[in-house]
Amino acid sequence: MEIKTERVSIGLDGKTMSAYMARPNDDTPRPAVLVFMEIFGVNSHIRDVTERVAREGYVALAPDFFHRTGPGVEYGYDQTGMTEGIKLLQQLKASDIVADARAAMSFLKRKNFVKGDKIGAMGFCVGGHVTYLTACETEVKAAASFYGGGIAGEKGFGGEPSTLGRTNKISGKIICLFGAKDAHIPMDQVNAIRAELEKQKIRHEVVVYPNADHGFFCDQRASYDKASAEDAWVKVKKLFAEELGK
Repeated sequence: MEIKTERVSIGLDGKTMSAYMARPNDDTPRPAVLVFMEIFGVNSHIRDVTERVAREGYVALAPDFFHRTGPGVEYGYDQTGMTEGIKLLQQLKASDIVADARAAMSFLKRKNFVKGDKIGAMGFCVGGHVTYLTACETEVKAAASFYGGGIAGEKGFGGEPSTLGRTNKISGKIICLFGAKDAHIPMDQVNAIRAELEKQKIRHEVVVYPNADHGFFCDQRASYDKASAEDAWVKVKKLFAEELGK
């Protein structure tokens, strides 16, 4: 599908949050998907994912939730990028992230080419955690969380109430995708997420890929696992098709 892309600015508390938007090259109203970045910013990988989502027939929007402390950063997948990204990660607050997600959704709903009642979310690493939090605190209809670290922590972003403890507020369907070799997210945390989703009777799927490590979906990382990434993409497309439509 032919798409078009642009950088956009979203008003938020008198300031602006930048985002990268990709969408089919017409103004037919379509469902939308928020694409949440890793600690490396809205870099070439996140833009690529955003464009892939758009080619499936959705309006895809990747907001820069580092806009308060590191607006516009783009880091590579090296030690420097990791170090700098972690500094910004440590400054995030759950309440700010929720405000960002709501502002991004409001921005989409004001567009005549978006079906405002059909919005989903997906994200990677910290963005996977942000996706889960967004599923808890907004009305997104579908969410795909890739290797979201810290979801099962005792505290949420910025020491605020835990994300896992908000699970009962999820109203849509969520899928959580992990790698069995991911040392950043031990299996006891994955099991805790699965148990809470089951306890709260949330429509969900938790997938653990036996040969995958952290970052397995990103073909720019050494941990990229083609088979796991391809299977995950099939699952994500199915989720959005079933829950958002086209």
